[in-house]
Amino acid sequence: MPVISDPAQFNEEELYVDLRSALGLPLYLKCEGFNFAGSIKMKAATEMVDAAEREGLLRPGSVLVESSSGNLGVALSVIAASRGYRFQCVTDVRCNEASVRLMESLGSRVHIIEEPDTHGGFLGARIAYVRRLCASDDRYVWLNQYTNQGNWKAHYRTTAPAIARRFPRLDVLFVGAGTTGTLMGCARWFWQWRRRVHIVAVDSIGSVTFGGPPGRRMIPGLGTSVPPPLLDMSYIDDVVRVRETDTVRMCRSLAHRGFLFGGSTGTVVSGAGQWLDHHGRRGLTAVAIAPDLGERYLDTVYREDWLTEGAESELAGLMAAPR
Repeated sequence: MPVISDPAQFNEEELYVDLRSALGLPLYLKCEGFNFAGSIKMKAATEMVDAAEREGLLRPGSVLVESSSGNLGVALSVIAASRGYRFQCVTDVRCNEASVRLMESLGSRVHIIEEPDTHGGFLGARIAYVRRLCASDDRYVWLNQYTNQGNWKAHYRTTAPAIARRFPRLDVLFVGAGTTGTLMGCARWFWQWRRRVHIVAVDSIGSVTFGGPPGRRMIPGLGTSVPPPLLDMSYIDDVVRVRETDTVRMCRSLAHRGFLFGGSTGTVVSGAGQWLDHHGRRGLTAVAIAPDLGERYLDTVYREDWLTEGAESELAGLMAAPR
């Protein structure tokens, strides 16, 4: 086992779950939640902070600020605490309470946006608030995960080559799309070094990332209400869109087999299953990236009455509707 002094020095890179026995699905799930931030966002956070330090953007007295639906905020909280920075996360009401408490426990401040922007949704409102903060005080340093090249370079450097080493005959890779950092880093690497690998992006219905109509989304993580600047569709072979009701079903199906994953993972696995059902399952080596674990979703996705309460009634109706 490694001996570390910095939480960013540890990340389990080689763990995969074979879903054939759990779900009857010929899919290997790369688990990215085993680090001190609990999600794949630890990689992007580390890459972006390291670059900001090299470029002299972070100085004594600097205050990191970032818009996040939860996981990147936790990752930046871990790094800020370990390196002596202050950090403010700007999130919105969909962020899991567990993520908010984690960030605050690590010494970060959390500002929660209560109302969406008319055109940009919650993401647009979060970004507008970050811009106002930066305009008010030059101590704020916005890494801007939505345009920061380190977001995708982290996965070009680590995630994609790790998958290629383990699966040299990989046929298809499923990657969830949020900021599209993970997606673009992996897609660019495979395009350059293993061009025959089919790249399938998985998105939530209601997201505008791939041009779909905007709609209400309740599960944080994947999907956006503003087109992601990092996305380059020339690297993507297919897109699968997943209903949030199917995300919940998949999360609970995995949990019933002992695997407690987060909402983003449930979406990716559900999308992979849809694609494999449509294109055929035999003879393919398929991998999906699991961005997170499920503890932060215990009060939402995994709570039996979540879909029937208050603001969730609309989603509950969809869950009960025939497919």
